[in-house]
Amino acid sequence: MIEDTAAMTRPVSWSAEVLYGAMLFTGALIALGIAWPASRLDATAWAHVLFFIAFGLFTISIGYEHPKFGYVSFDRVAQVSSILVLGPVDAAWINGLASLIYPWHRLRKGVPLRSVVSAALTNSGLMTLMVLAGGLLFVALGGPLPLVHLSPGSFAIVLLMLLAMQVINEGGFMALVRIRGQVARDSLSLFDTATELTAGLIAVLVAITWNSLEVDALLLLLVVLVAGMLALKRFAEMRLRLERLVAERTEALQDKTRQLEELAAQDTLTGLYNRRRADEVLRREIARAARTGHPLCIALADIDHFKQINDGHSHGIGDRVLERVARIFAERMRESDLVARYGGEEFLFCFIGARELDAARVCEELRLAVEREEWHHLASGLRVTMSVGMASYRGEPEMQALLDRVDKRLYEAKRLGRNRVVAQPDRRGTEDVEMPLSGL
Repeated sequence: MIEDTAAMTRPVSWSAEVLYGAMLFTGALIALGIAWPASRLDATAWAHVLFFIAFGLFTISIGYEHPKFGYVSFDRVAQVSSILVLGPVDAAWINGLASLIYPWHRLRKGVPLRSVVSAALTNSGLMTLMVLAGGLLFVALGGPLPLVHLSPGSFAIVLLMLLAMQVINEGGFMALVRIRGQVARDSLSLFDTATELTAGLIAVLVAITWNSLEVDALLLLLVVLVAGMLALKRFAEMRLRLERLVAERTEALQDKTRQLEELAAQDTLTGLYNRRRADEVLRREIARAARTGHPLCIALADIDHFKQINDGHSHGIGDRVLERVARIFAERMRESDLVARYGGEEFLFCFIGARELDAARVCEELRLAVEREEWHHLASGLRVTMSVGMASYRGEPEMQALLDRVDKRLYEAKRLGRNRVVAQPDRRGTEDVEMPLSGL
């Protein structure tokens, strides 16, 4: 059984999840009431009842955590064997009672009462319905009760019963997972499904031994069965630990790979993207602009007289200038846009989805921010400005064609005296447009 333990490890409100458990439990009570005339127990069968309740609780307690959801136990042994010994109705209410009782011990571990109630109702309701439906199917197909020996025909009916019970069990908990907003397939595991089907086949042997009144053989079988379940539990726990270790190592490797990729795409001095990453983004955005027609503007900025800064103040001061300029850009650019160190003192801006006028306004704001920065804190008499050339994408088939147009605008900004933004022609004419130094 895949038991609902996730609800018992976190606070649960009386929401759709609790309503689902209450509906299952109510449905189980109604189904039992309808099927009750088929009960085969009488007042003298109390020993059978006590044994199978205890056996059900024991098989539930021997289990292991599901990799993604809940708790997998071996109670299919008790469920199927009780069907083949007592019949579907009595097996249903006995195993439903065991599932209703079992979660309550978690109150001592500090699990909230509402969570325990939710899990108890869900598990009890679903197990009762599953055992009842599986047992009634066995009887409807002509399965013998009690099962004393196994023939090819009865074996086939047992297999159909086990498959039907598994489908009901998986379906019930997939529905619960969906109610929680999780991925339904997270409740599925081939290994756990195979374990439960195997437990059902072992239960057939328990039932035949019980019905044959071979007490010594039954006791020996139960001892071997318990040892086998404990060994399987140990194996499953080791498997899950190995899976978790592999998952942790894989995640750590993926994190390291991402870090290396970021480092490979990052300029070590400024922390901005480097030219390699900038070219990748630019090619991608040009292709998208060509496909969708969305606006795209590119700008190149160059720090004016940077060689004089290095020669007059030192290369260390020059590095600090580049770092501070990069910080100014990063603080003022949209997250959706790109800013990269494209060369020594050259920076590339990629304004994704921005119109020419808006991109030009941002470039002017960046230019003013660089000019007005208090550079004298870095070195006495230090003054830093930059020139910017800007152009928008106009269907160029190659990235370099657009960059060449932008580079011409940058050259024009330097020719006109530096510390300015030069954009491509506007709608009013064919000449390059110089952005006024006072801003737009």
